[in-house]
Amino acid sequence: MKAILLLSGGLDSFTTGGIAREQGFELYGLTVRYGQRHHVELEAARKVGLTLGVVRHLEVAVDLAALGGSVLTGEGRITTGWRVGDATIPETYVPARNTVFLSLALGWAEVVGATDLFIGANAVDYSGYPDCRPAYLEAFERLAKLATRAGVEGASYLVHAPLLHVSKADIIRRGLALKLDYGLTWSCYDPGPDRVPCGRCDSCRIRAGGFREVGVGDPLLAAPDPTRP
Repeated sequence: MKAILLLSGGLDSFTTGGIAREQGFELYGLTVRYGQRHHVELEAARKVGLTLGVVRHLEVAVDLAALGGSVLTGEGRITTGWRVGDATIPETYVPARNTVFLSLALGWAEVVGATDLFIGANAVDYSGYPDCRPAYLEAFERLAKLATRAGVEGASYLVHAPLLHVSKADIIRRGLALKLDYGLTWSCYDPGPDRVPCGRCDSCRIRAGGFREVGVGDPLLAAPDPTRP
């Protein structure tokens, strides 16, 4: 059973990979260098890929920063204040990012003969992102069948998002049960030159809240290691 795993180096994609591995999938890790200002996550993705034992880890460059439209690709200053349940779309939304990522994963899936795509999308903590909604993922499955040779010939693609309706705390609990080392991951959107999480951005706050609810310390902060991103 082959599967393409979208691997960002973050807590959610690592946990998703751990779940896929537990289910018996042979993982092909795909990381996208899209012009993200927090490029430290790319190093984390490499470490996470090694830990998960991916068959191959592919890094693809797609310069979404050239399109603009997001603070994550350099359009303005990263601010804080978004809250779970807010009706507004966060400024950290990157236009069409998951569509681009899943399209790349779909292309590679055709090449390696996989019909399963895994993504760490979460509609609880990031409910403001339109491309993290169940309806979007279901629509992409329909698109995949229409847009590929394998689909036309009868294959059906599945987009797995096992964390879609799970809180950050429950994601951490699942990962700890899988014995994942979250000290390898990276979540911060706005790291300083010292490569230390800022602790202020929305991603840092949501991560910290998850560990706090679980009642354990974040290993990335508790045991800093200069060799880690």
